[in-house]
Amino acid sequence: MKLVLFQTAPTAEVLPGLLADRGVVDISGAVQRSYTPQLTMQGVIDDFERLRPALEQLARTGDAVPLDRVRLKAPLPRPGKILACIANYWEHAQREARPLNMFMKNPDAVIGPGDTIMLPEFTVPWIFMHEAELALVIKGPAKMMKAKDWQSAVFGYTAMIDVSAREQGRRTWPASPLTSWLGKSFDTFAPIGPCITTADEIADPNDLIVRFWNDGQLRHSYNTDDMEHRVPELVEFATTVMTMNSGDLIACGTNHEGLGALQDGETVKIEIQNIGKMTLKVSDPLKRTWERGVYMGADSTNVDAVKRRRPQSGG
Repeated sequence: MKLVLFQTAPTAEVLPGLLADRGVVDISGAVQRSYTPQLTMQGVIDDFERLRPALEQLARTGDAVPLDRVRLKAPLPRPGKILACIANYWEHAQREARPLNMFMKNPDAVIGPGDTIMLPEFTVPWIFMHEAELALVIKGPAKMMKAKDWQSAVFGYTAMIDVSAREQGRRTWPASPLTSWLGKSFDTFAPIGPCITTADEIADPNDLIVRFWNDGQLRHSYNTDDMEHRVPELVEFATTVMTMNSGDLIACGTNHEGLGALQDGETVKIEIQNIGKMTLKVSDPLKRTWERGVYMGADSTNVDAVKRRRPQSGG
């Protein structure tokens, strides 16, 4: 199933729904509604096994509103936590795997399909970049999970763009605190969506194609098979550090090849196999411009190259 939050008009209530081939099916009559859309979706996650028969029936026979007549919202508009992996992809390099590490990204930075990424009005020499990532949607509480039990903690999957501010003179992780993890937490810097695809719909999260376009130019195109540390290890690592609750997210990192700048007036699109695609705009009040193109290699668009070049001992 593909779970969404949606509106039928700009001022209409945000409702829970199912994304089907024929459109969006309203499930608000079948689930427990809460004070906020976030809490409503968390309730669906917690109660999903009981709700499943009714939701499956609605998916087959419920009235659907055509997709072009609704506005999809972020499926988790205010997650309790967003943990994001640092790097975590081989990127064709013949080397040892880097130590697994994560940072916390501001949950208030979440926006959804059709929204606008707003570049901040700072005059420091920053460049703002896209990082297209698979994100795990957690079913909690999950604490001290072992890698072999990872599936009990993963409810489903969504797509996330980890928008990142970096020092313009650097193409790797910035050195100063002001342009480090804080630079990933500006408002609008965590687009997620278009839906939550439930875990039963994806046989292997480490075999999905992630793509990202900027004004029609393909920037990212990689397979999640290229992760240095795979999904089971991410779940174990995160839940060893902290309790992960329903609706929390773990972003799996990105293949940095194809990284490029975001700038005013552009239209960007992320698509992950078996999850879906979403489109957003970019706005910069300061109208800055940067070199257009990619920064860390051009062959990431060759999907086969990922598996071919990854170290044999990796993954």
